[in-house]
Amino acid sequence: MSAISQAAGTEPELRTPVAATGTRGGFAPTMRGGAAISPGRSFEAGGRVRRMQTIGRILAVTAVAAAALGLGGCGSDDSGGTATTSTAADSSAAPGQTAPAESKGRECTADDIDVQGGFGDVPQITLPDDCDPPKQLVIKDLVPGSGPGAAPGQQLTMNYALVTWSDKQKLDSSFDRGEPFELTLGDGMVIPGWEQGLEGVQQGARRLLIIPPDLGYGAGGNGVKANETLVFVTDAVSVPQG
Repeated sequence: MSAISQAAGTEPELRTPVAATGTRGGFAPTMRGGAAISPGRSFEAGGRVRRMQTIGRILAVTAVAAAALGLGGCGSDDSGGTATTSTAADSSAAPGQTAPAESKGRECTADDIDVQGGFGDVPQITLPDDCDPPKQLVIKDLVPGSGPGAAPGQQLTMNYALVTWSDKQKLDSSFDRGEPFELTLGDGMVIPGWEQGLEGVQQGARRLLIIPPDLGYGAGGNGVKANETLVFVTDAVSVPQG
């Protein structure tokens, strides 16, 4: 089981290392000694290194611009005019960030996501390319369940597959590992998109969750890009029945 928890006022940490294979063309989404991606909050230790690299690049660009301006102020042409030098700033996205995309004119809905397979099957998820990722949490039961709906404080057992919107590729799947994910709803061990999106789910339901960045990994981490929209297909394997 992959489990991730978060203590109040501290960065969340991965607790149980789990090997994961068979996603993203052979890419194994394992982080920090083999802990698998899961819907729990997590951050890469390398994030601090990337931030320092980004700061260093900004400082380097600033230094080049300052030097160019200094040379421009000293140089002159034969007519006595002042020579000018222009410097283009590095506008590339920082490592690990999702570059802004041009709007398609409308936001996608749950009906725009094609999911093949019934409850218990490994879902085949296809994302559209003619609409924008939703800015709000989208929830849709693809297969109905039965019995009471999940409530905060209850322990759930879920299977899930995760596709990231920016590249439309599968990043993680408990189906592929053969290991459902256990969580206690409402105790903060998973991202807000799961906390909100799984409330009321019934045992036996297959539920689609489209999670915007502010309810997901936000600034990124654990293999997820910054400002990434997450698409989960979840199966409610076990929900308390009484």
